[in-house]
Order: sequence, then structure tokens, then C-alpha cells
Amino acid sequence: MRKNTFFFKVSLVFLILIVGLGALYIYLTVSSSARYYEEANQQLNSNIAEHTVQEVSPLVNGDVDTNAIQEIMHSMMVINPSVEVYLLDTEGNIITYVAPYKEVKLERISLAPIHAFLEDPKGQVVRGDDPRNPGQSKVFSAARIEENERTTGYVYIILASQEQVSVLSRIRASYVLQLAARTFLISLLVALILGILAFRYLTRNLKNVMIAVRRFKEGDLNARAAGKGDFEELSHNFNQMADQIKSNIDQIRSVERLRTELIGNVSHDLRTPLSIVHGYVETLKMKKDLTLQERERYLDVVHKGVDSLSRLIDQLFEYSKLEAQEIKPHKEPFDLKDLVHDIIMKFDLAAKDKEIKMEIQTPAEPSIVFADLALVERAVSNLLDNSLKFGKPGGHVKLQIAGRDMDNYEVKISDDGPGIPDSEQSYIFERYRRFDRTKSSKGAGLGLAIVKKILEIHDQSISVISQVGIGTTFSFNLPAYRP
Repeated sequence: MRKNTFFFKVSLVFLILIVGLGALYIYLTVSSSARYYEEANQQLNSNIAEHTVQEVSPLVNGDVDTNAIQEIMHSMMVINPSVEVYLLDTEGNIITYVAPYKEVKLERISLAPIHAFLEDPKGQVVRGDDPRNPGQSKVFSAARIEENERTTGYVYIILASQEQVSVLSRIRASYVLQLAARTFLISLLVALILGILAFRYLTRNLKNVMIAVRRFKEGDLNARAAGKGDFEELSHNFNQMADQIKSNIDQIRSVERLRTELIGNVSHDLRTPLSIVHGYVETLKMKKDLTLQERERYLDVVHKGVDSLSRLIDQLFEYSKLEAQEIKPHKEPFDLKDLVHDIIMKFDLAAKDKEIKMEIQTPAEPSIVFADLALVERAVSNLLDNSLKFGKPGGHVKLQIAGRDMDNYEVKISDDGPGIPDSEQSYIFERYRRFDRTKSSKGAGLGLAIVKKILEIHDQSISVISQVGIGTTFSFNLPAYRP
């Protein structure tokens, strides 16, 4: 149905064009034929007035010769009944005339066309006033009436009387009607033929695009168009659109898969501390004879479980806000060196528990950066927590600040843990991806993803260098403050 609609539209366009050209052709043909008839009529009868004056003298001493006029009327009506004869004085006033039904409405005729005709009788078509139809003009023949080498008047002969024009108009109307009918039928036939040819030509390359669109619509996401010629740009745009849609679908599928993994990871991470909390709370309720030390130990376990749940929930909310771009950085100048010293102090106890030595290297001068202090603190804390979590007991963690250039400070956090395999380094910062360097890793895998998001909203990136069995180093830049 759509193909037929397109075909009829193409045919209709050609029909309109051809009918328009046909109408123009009819107009030019009719107007040209009318002009041709008038020119031929004036050329063939240009001497009729001159012959009339030579044969008879319509004016004798300035007076009308009645006998001559009657002779003119008789001669003209016999030879050519379609003409009208007028006798004019030197001012163009009508003295007398010979015309059918004597329906003459003008008393004076302009002499300018007569003079133009007399100067060049065989030249271009000249039209003069029509005494029977004021405001209209007709072809004519004219001649001077002279006595004693002096012009005393003019013979003015209209070559196509009103009756002749009426008959010719009816014939012309019938001719135009027949010509229009033939032109319309021919135009219709030509439009259909051209429409078919144009439709086949246009759809020759469009067909490949339509097939690709249909396949893509039916679920073949790898379908691509190979249109050529006029449809090459259409094919290119469709292929780009298809690539983008496929990329979006793959991304959505990847996100859904990762969300499923997240739900499983979060469910596991929530279930473990909840089970511990639930078990110890039931023990506290059931056993009434617990010693004070046992009660304190049980409550401490419960407290740690609740604290773990709280941190996990905070991470989930924090990452969801970062991903939804609800968190905007409030940048300000601050000393990065002072910040990392404060963060190191917070992790000092956790490092001592694992017998990990923490080392810090900073420049002697202040390291003033322009960033969001709270977000940078969160990023550095996540990286330190990650290094301590996977660092081996008795090992060390190093935090370094260095002026990379005049515009940036570089932050490096290194550990001597088990390292990250090359196969995992490409996606450790992906959202919802569990970072698994050991068989007993804990957490939902959001720590590094949060760090990446924090740096992205600062227009910065994070990189990792790791070797299995040697250790891992994370590094990122922060812009230096230039007042």
C-alpha cells in the first residue's frame, strides 16, 4: 500500500507538471495562431484601401461622393462581406461608413496607428480602433485620400468585422476544447509512464534501505543498509542510527546484567552481617547466664555487623546519587597535604590491626588544590581502605603527593598486596563490578566505582598499575589552585 501511495504521488507530480506544460502549450498555440491569422490577414489585405482609393474618389472637393460611397459599399460587400469601411477626415473624425447593422459607437478614430501603418504597410502587425467596440483594437488597411497633392482624408477598412470575430471565437473555443482534451489524455498517459519509470529508478537503490530497515525492525540488530547514489546519505544515517541503537541496547543489557550481579552481591553482603546480628541477638535473649565479658563481646560483634550494614547502605546511596548526577562539586582551595595527613590518622588503627605500615610522602611546601574537599576526602579514603583491605599482613601502604607540573598535583596510593590480573584491570572501575583480588573479598564492589565518579565530576581520571604478587598503585591528578 505504501509503495502504491508513493507511486501515485510520483505520478501525480508528473501529471501536474505535464498538464501545466500542456495548458501553457495550448495558450501559446491559440495566441500564436490568432496572431498569425491577424498578421496574415493584414499582410494579404494591406493594399485593399489603396486600391479602393485608386478606383473611386470618395471625396470630391472635400465633400462626400454618395455615388462613390455606394459603389464602395457594393464592391466591398461583394468582394469581402467581412470588412467594414470608414471614411475619415484629416482629424480622424468619421465622415461616413459602410458597416453591418450600422452599429458604430465611435465618432473619432486615432490616427497614430494609421500613420504607423502607412509608413510600413508590410511591417509588424498594427491594430487600430474598432468603431463598433470602443476600447478594442483590430487589424486594418488604410490609405490617404489626396486632392491636388494634399491629404483630404483617409479610407480606414477594418479587415475582420465583429461578426467574423464572433464566428472565429466560437471556432477557436471548440478548437481549444479539443486540443485540451487531447493534451490531457496524452499528459495522463505520459505521466503514468514517467511515474512508473521514475518509481523504478528511485526505488532501485531505496529497496536495499527498505530491506535493511525491515530486518532491523524484525530484530536483526546487525542489519545495515547498502544504498547507493541518491540514497547513500540515507543509508549512512540509518547505519549510524542502527549502530547507536545497538550500542544503547548492549549497554542496557550490560547494565541489567550488572544490576543483577549487584543485587546478588548486595543480598549476600547484607545477609551475612544480618545473620550474624540476628544470631548474636537471639543468643543474648536466650542465655540469661552470660558473663559480662561474653555479653560485651556479643554486643561488639552486633555493633560491627550493624556498622558494616550502615557503610554498605551509605555506599549504595552515595553511588546512586553520583550516577544520577545529583551531587555537584563545591570547589574551593585547600591544602591537599593537610587532608591526607588527617585521612591517614583515621586509618591508623585499622592499619595496626593488620600490622600494615603506612608511609606518606608529601612536598615540603603547601600543596594547594582547587576541588571539593569532602569528595576528595571520600575518594582518598576509599582508595586507602581498599589498599588496607587487600594489603598483606606485615606489609606497607604508601601515599604520595607530587607536583606533576605547574597545573596539577598527582596523588599515588600503593600497596604490596596480591595485585590485580591483567584480565581484571580493564573493568575494576565499572559500576556494580565486585573487585575481587582474593577469594574472601568483601563488599559490593562500589568503592572504586565511587572514586571514578568523584574524579569524573572533577574532570579528572584515575589509572592503575598492578602486577600479580607485587602490588598495586592507583593514581590521579587534581588541579593546582592559581589565585
